[in-house]
Amino acid sequence: MNVPITRPYFDDCEKETIIKPLQTGWLVQGPFVREFEERFKSFVGAAHACATSNCTTALQLALTALGIKEGDTVVVPSLTYVATANAVESTGAEVLFCDINLDTFSIDTEELAAHLDSDRGKSIRGVIPVNLFGLCADLPHVVSLARSKGVVVVEDSACGFGALLGGRHSGTFGDFGCFSFHPRKAITTGEGGMVVSNDEELINRVRVLRDHGASSSDLERHRKSGGSLLPEFKVRGFNFRMTDIQGALGVCQIQKAEYILEWRRRVASRYDDALGGIESLKTPVIPEGRVSGYQSYVCLYTEGENPSSLDKRAIDRLNVKRNRIMTKLEERGIGVRQGTHAVHTLEYYRKKYGLEDEQFLRSYAADRLSITLPSYTEMKDDAFDYVVHALRDLVS
Repeated sequence: MNVPITRPYFDDCEKETIIKPLQTGWLVQGPFVREFEERFKSFVGAAHACATSNCTTALQLALTALGIKEGDTVVVPSLTYVATANAVESTGAEVLFCDINLDTFSIDTEELAAHLDSDRGKSIRGVIPVNLFGLCADLPHVVSLARSKGVVVVEDSACGFGALLGGRHSGTFGDFGCFSFHPRKAITTGEGGMVVSNDEELINRVRVLRDHGASSSDLERHRKSGGSLLPEFKVRGFNFRMTDIQGALGVCQIQKAEYILEWRRRVASRYDDALGGIESLKTPVIPEGRVSGYQSYVCLYTEGENPSSLDKRAIDRLNVKRNRIMTKLEERGIGVRQGTHAVHTLEYYRKKYGLEDEQFLRSYAADRLSITLPSYTEMKDDAFDYVVHALRDLVS
């Protein structure tokens, strides 16, 4: 049996809607992108939304709109996809890594507070909490710490669609929230991203920046008289627009978002029940008051040890076994992945900032010991059982 790590969920809506931009000839950012933005902001409970080419450009736009520039420092958890740090570097600012909480895989607020109070804190202008694997970070605490120091907050919610904290959706706590629609996410437009904010002035800056710095979009000019004249360009911008073909996909995807999220939570609950008794695996922890969107179902291979207390030698020993288990699962046709990487261990960042693996040991443990299991909408019982039986066999 072949069981993929994930599978996008499409039906007749996408098949029928995606051809409409081809029929009208409106392929660039247009009416479908606008409709997707409206539907998305309503779903997450934000006042404004702006679609982008992907989440990395969404982060870059948000940071640029907030004035992050060369000479500034932005705090980023080490455990995240490299795009989070890359977006900071693209502004000319420097990254300051922070370790994580191994229960939630999100930024450690005690270490964040220490960074903000340190000598380096004088240059810190931003914090990017990452809502990883579908679970909110401790966002109220992060925002409170940042506000006390006059620091801006951009939520990397690439994996945070469907994540709630106190009934409030991820991406709506900071100055901006940035989402991804990559095919491994709950809803997808192939590539694509979204910036949300409750501040109209800030979101308008993002809209201008994503479209070369133009004071009005093609769609806005098309709908007004005098649209044949080019707009003003008062700032230097980028071309980070979403196409209307992607927007058409997004309109269909957001309409069945609840159904998709319900399935992901159902699969996760079944994994919890099936794997909860295996001492060697640490299954996801969902703190009280939080709801996960389960972008990924991520376990830690621990052999019953407390991963937060492991030193590098112990982590490396378990990593050899974790890798062997993942290889054997792949040989059986089961798609698995590590959760994500500890960015401070990647060559570019390790060399630029002179970092060592041991500096952020919990991030290192999550990198080396995590196993992401298959999860997707309408996952069949036989596929689920096949994964569980194989994993139980190999772990034991």
